[in-house]
Amino acid sequence: MANSDSGSKKPATQAVTGGRRKIWTGPVVNPPVWRGSTHLYDDVAHLREGLKSNDDGRFFYGRRGSPTQWSLAEALTEMEPGAAGTMLYPSGVAAISCSLLAVVQPGDEILLTDSSYDPSRSFADAFLKRMGITARYYDPMIGSNIANLFGPKTKAVLMESPGSLTFEVQDVPAICKAARAAGIITLLDNTWATSRFFPALQHGVDIAMIAATKYIVGHSDVMMGAVTTHSKYWTALRRTAQQLGQVVSPDDAYLAARGLRTLDVRLRQHEASAMEIAHWLKARPEVGLVFYPALPDCPGHEIWKRDFNGSSGLFSFELSDGDDQSRAAFIDALELFGIGYSWGGFESLALPVDPGKHRTVTKSTASGPLVRLNIGLEDPEDLIEDLAKAFEHYHSAKP
Repeated sequence: MANSDSGSKKPATQAVTGGRRKIWTGPVVNPPVWRGSTHLYDDVAHLREGLKSNDDGRFFYGRRGSPTQWSLAEALTEMEPGAAGTMLYPSGVAAISCSLLAVVQPGDEILLTDSSYDPSRSFADAFLKRMGITARYYDPMIGSNIANLFGPKTKAVLMESPGSLTFEVQDVPAICKAARAAGIITLLDNTWATSRFFPALQHGVDIAMIAATKYIVGHSDVMMGAVTTHSKYWTALRRTAQQLGQVVSPDDAYLAARGLRTLDVRLRQHEASAMEIAHWLKARPEVGLVFYPALPDCPGHEIWKRDFNGSSGLFSFELSDGDDQSRAAFIDALELFGIGYSWGGFESLALPVDPGKHRTVTKSTASGPLVRLNIGLEDPEDLIEDLAKAFEHYHSAKP
C-alpha cells in the first residue's frame, strides 16, 4: 500500500521518497536486496494463513517478490495518481504482452495505433492471432473519431504516445473518453514520457505500461517493465502476471529503484539537451522534418503542449536528400553516439529507422531516410560537434 499522503508531494520528491517506508528499508536509506526463493513459515498454521492473502508485503514465495521488489512497485504506484498498484516484469515487451493477456480473450478484437512499437505489433499479429484475437490498426491522429472503428467485438485499445519512430502525439484523453463510453479498455505504452511527464491514469487511461529499462533504470544495465492500473483492473493484471510466472530479480529491482531517485533531474537534462540539438538539426540544410513533440511542426504538438509536463530525449529526424548509404555513413562517423537498440540511458545512441516497414494504415510524412537519436547526458555542445563532423561524412557518401 502506498503512502496516503504521496499525492501531496511534487514529482521530484516522490521519485526520491517513494517506496522508502521503514517497513521496506529498516534503519538504512535504501531498501536492501532480499535474495531468496523460499520464504519460511513459523508453523503449519502460519503457512496456511499465508494462502489467504495475495498482497505485496506478505511473504509467500520468491516468485511473488520481497521488500526489494515491493518497495519499487510502491514507488511507481505513488507516481501515478489514481493507481491501485504496479506489477513488475522482466522487460517492457513482457509488460505489454501480459497486460493485453489480462484483458482479452478468444473472439475479442483490439485496436492498435499504427505507430506502435514493432514488438507490440508482432505480439498482436502473431501470438494473439493464434489465440483467435483480431488486431486492427488506426491512424494515431484519429482522436475521438476512433469511436467510428468500434465494433461489437472490440475489447481494448492499445495506444503509444508519442508513437514509435515518428513520434505522433495522440489525443489520449479523447480516445479514452470514447472508449469508456463504449465499455472498451484503454492501454498506453507511456515509456517515452513516464508518469513524470504524462500521468496516464489522470488522463483517462485504464492501464499504463512502461519499459522501465529506459528512463526508470536510466543506466543501460537492467531490463524491466512495469504496469500500473487502478482498482478495476488490478486483480486481473496481478493474477495474469502470476499465472505466467512473471518476476524480476531483487538485484534488478534494487538497481531500478536507485535509478528512480534521479529520474527527475535526468529527464530534465535529457529534455534540455534534446531541445537544443533538435533546434540545431532543424536549422541544418541536410535535415528535413524533425519528429520531436516539443517542436511546433511535429504531429500532435498542440496536444503535447496541452497534456504533457515535458519532453524527453528521444526523437527522429529526416535526411531530406540522402539515401540508405549516406545515412549509414553519417551514423558510422559518430563517435559520441553509440549504435544500438534501446534508449533512455545516460549515453547517446543513433539508429537508422524505417517506419514504413511497420505501418498498415498510415504512411510517414518523411520522404528521406530517418535517424533516431537518444540524447544522453553528455554535454550538448560536444554532441552537436559530433553530429556536425558526421554530416561531412554524409556529404562524402552521397551519390
